[in-house]
Amino acid sequence: MSLIAWLSLVSICLLGAMSPGPSLAVVVRHTLGGSRGKGVLCAWTHSLGIGVYALITILGLALLIQEAPVVFQGISIAGALFLAWLGIKALRKSGSISENLAGGKSTSAFQAARDGLAISLLNPKILIFFLALFSQFVPEVENVSGKITLVITPLLIDGIWYTMVALMLSHPRVLPRLKAHARLIDQLTGIVLILLAIRVLVKLYL
Repeated sequence: MSLIAWLSLVSICLLGAMSPGPSLAVVVRHTLGGSRGKGVLCAWTHSLGIGVYALITILGLALLIQEAPVVFQGISIAGALFLAWLGIKALRKSGSISENLAGGKSTSAFQAARDGLAISLLNPKILIFFLALFSQFVPEVENVSGKITLVITPLLIDGIWYTMVALMLSHPRVLPRLKAHARLIDQLTGIVLILLAIRVLVKLYL
């Protein structure tokens, strides 16, 4: 892969990682409701899912998924249900960030890792991103080192970006203010996640 092609790949991956969506909401929830470490863990399991999609794109499996409507619909529906479940959890008083903070509870490392991985693997937007944009770089690589670069680049960019988000949110000057508005963050996050779930289903069937 040429340097110009790689820099183009980096730019596209950065724009993809920085675009607001359910991934950001999940990292925010686990940073605020857990700790800096939980937010970082969520960030890197999310990036692992990104790496999986990069790998299946290189192997040609992403195109196979696109040509198999049942598989693509299954991923989309599972993703919509997962987003809705997270949204309902955020809106409910029981189990929300504000409730956990009030009770001195914290989200577990397992929950942070699970949600980070699931939100990337079950997000049809990410699959479409790799089909539409990432796949154009596959012909640029012919050797093993190039293919490894094509997988590692989006994985690292995603992990580093959301790690930076978790570190910024957990800063001593920022975290207390966020905790003071934990209930509002719960409500906004819940509404956004449920709306995103509805959007996925509407796009799927209309």
